Amino acid sequence: MADTMQFDLVSPERKLASGQATAVRIPGADGDMTAMPLHAPVVTTLRPGLLSVDMDGGTTEFAVTGGFAQVTAEGTTVLADAAMPRAEVTADFLAELVSVTEGEDATDDTAKRIADLKALGAELGLSV
Repeated sequence: MADTMQFDLVSPERKLASGQATAVRIPGADGDMTAMPLHAPVVTTLRPGLLSVDMDGGTTEFAVTGGFAQVTAEGTTVLADAAMPRAEVTADFLAELVSVTEGEDATDDTAKRIADLKALGAELGLSV
């Protein structure tokens, strides 16, 4: 049984992480999931939330605002709309995303995205 899998996290701005991982916890649009080596193939959309990866003997967390994750037996690739290390997320950044989303057509998806962004802020201890 394989102990690790390839992990890559990229956003349009930059490559945030790449390496061998033992687990990736993904904020999927249909629910959270954990990808591990030899996982069955799946593609999922992301909701705003924390993505955490166990690699290099520790856990690193990244805030993602949406995108896609592709999981295979060999690895997990996350293509995020926007992503940044947990420590770089600010209340102003999240408030701006909420403001932009509030300006969109009022739909159930819009309301859910706003709730997810506010929940991400609460999880990070930020007032949005």
